[in-house]
Amino acid sequence: MKHLKWLPMLLMGAALMPHAQAADPGKVLRVAFSAPETGFDLVKVHDVYSMAVGENIFDGLLTYDYLARPLKVVPNTASAMPEVSPDGKVFTFKVKPGIYFADDPVFKGKKRELTAADYAYTFKRFADPLNNAPSGASYMDFIAGLEEASKKAAKTGKFDYDTPISGLQVLDRYTLRIVLKKPNFGFLYTIAAKDSGAVAREVIETYSKDTLSHPVGTGPFMLKEWKPGNRIVLVANPGYRKTVFDGSPGSEPGDAEIYRSLKGKTLPQVGRVEIRIIEEDQPRWLSFMNKQLDWINVPKSAMKSALNINPADPYDTTLRPVLAKRSIRLSHTLGLDVTYAYFNLKDPVIGGYGKDKVALRRAIAMAYPLQKEVIPLLYGNQAIPLQGLVPVGMVGFDPHFQGQVPYDPATANALLDEFGYKIGPDGYRTLPNGKPLVIEQGTQSSATDKQFNEIWQKAFDSIKVRVRFKTAKWNENLKAAYAYKLQMWSLGGSASTPDGDDFVSSFSSRLIGQGNLAGYQVAAYDKAYDASQILPDGAERQALYSKMNRLVAAQQPYVLGVTRFYNELTQGYVSGFKRHPISTFGGFWRYVDVAPH
Repeated sequence: MKHLKWLPMLLMGAALMPHAQAADPGKVLRVAFSAPETGFDLVKVHDVYSMAVGENIFDGLLTYDYLARPLKVVPNTASAMPEVSPDGKVFTFKVKPGIYFADDPVFKGKKRELTAADYAYTFKRFADPLNNAPSGASYMDFIAGLEEASKKAAKTGKFDYDTPISGLQVLDRYTLRIVLKKPNFGFLYTIAAKDSGAVAREVIETYSKDTLSHPVGTGPFMLKEWKPGNRIVLVANPGYRKTVFDGSPGSEPGDAEIYRSLKGKTLPQVGRVEIRIIEEDQPRWLSFMNKQLDWINVPKSAMKSALNINPADPYDTTLRPVLAKRSIRLSHTLGLDVTYAYFNLKDPVIGGYGKDKVALRRAIAMAYPLQKEVIPLLYGNQAIPLQGLVPVGMVGFDPHFQGQVPYDPATANALLDEFGYKIGPDGYRTLPNGKPLVIEQGTQSSATDKQFNEIWQKAFDSIKVRVRFKTAKWNENLKAAYAYKLQMWSLGGSASTPDGDDFVSSFSSRLIGQGNLAGYQVAAYDKAYDASQILPDGAERQALYSKMNRLVAAQQPYVLGVTRFYNELTQGYVSGFKRHPISTFGGFWRYVDVAPH
């Protein structure tokens, strides 16, 4: 990590900070989500759909340059990059004066300025046990005094937000000093994460019974309308500070055109974002083809009609001429993401660490035809097998580790035989104690999910194990997963930082009840993970990542899936689009322009 000095502060009073002209309300960006959101209190949620909305409402101290690759962290509400102490444990941020929260009745008609204290309060919320923050460990593991305050609150039942935290020092109205208890070479990534946007304490306290429905931030958009699981509308924040695009030109194909379209433009360019939740692929695709949507990630059912895909090389994918003639544009990128099916290790049937339990989980993994059926049939050859905890392209990826269990139903059956899972008179296996063996897998009701279920059904049938599918909305399954009420569930995750810690943390026992959905708890893993957190990227840290990969693979708390390619289409009248690896589906909303059409 480079030690950077402060850049000069802006020499203007808060009242003189210029504000942008309101974005053109006639410019509307229309997008769709394939699954429902959960809410917009970003400390409490961690699904990409909620985050996509939230990152456009709230502002972090830092953010990412839109076009720069490799990824580059830049100031956002901070006036400059922070001053960092030589030991890498003290970060001093200066907040730009004159940034205001969007108008809300809580403020009683007065303008409410963003201050350093708002960030201190926001970071404390990650330690409040009542919030059950999925990213809480990213803050509590490092900021001095935060973990102790959380433990005290767990005992008393209430987090004391007024008690000083040694690691969160508000030096003056605009200066925040963060003191870490140990080095963290990726701490700026934490501060730049989507969930680090500031909230106003009075807003949270006023709407304490339903903070998910009342997001009030300093970002470019405001929540205008929300019909859960159906429709979300954002409108440009009229009080948003004047922000002119001044990012780097980028170096990838197409960047020069995007840079020219954005240079000197005031952000956001559109006055309204309309989001529909369309869970089924076909209606979503038809909406795009009928110009009812301006952006779409091509669903599997439309790949043959939209794309030319080389089955031998998933990187070799182009847009079909019939769509190119309509001026539709294709963005083809490999995501920084993972898909997997996890097992609930707290469950008495599928969980546990005994050899017989590991054998059951491994047999299920060996029966899953990832490369034979899943990638070609369900991903249209637009995915590559995930081999470990960290996907390709991220710091910590191990190109030598091959964590995929080979597809081998015969060996899987032999393994179950060896550990006493006998086949009963009905043709299905029992537990070693003779009791019935049934695996219940969480799922959703979409056509794609039904296709996955068919493959899973065949996989379980091939090893003579009964499976039962429990159907619910995606966001409801997520809540059940956090509460360890599902035996097994398939889902994905996308990176919130460029560092592999973002994924290996998911098996730390400190994240049980948060991001550790499997409930995995192994002391050797925790020891390796804790050691990795204080090391810079390098051979020593990579060796610990390799060890964590081996430890998790030995216990089989998951069935590894894929890393996906994103084939995103925009209509010809949309300019300025580029997928950012760290941002969600909402990462481009403030940048794009929509021409009359």
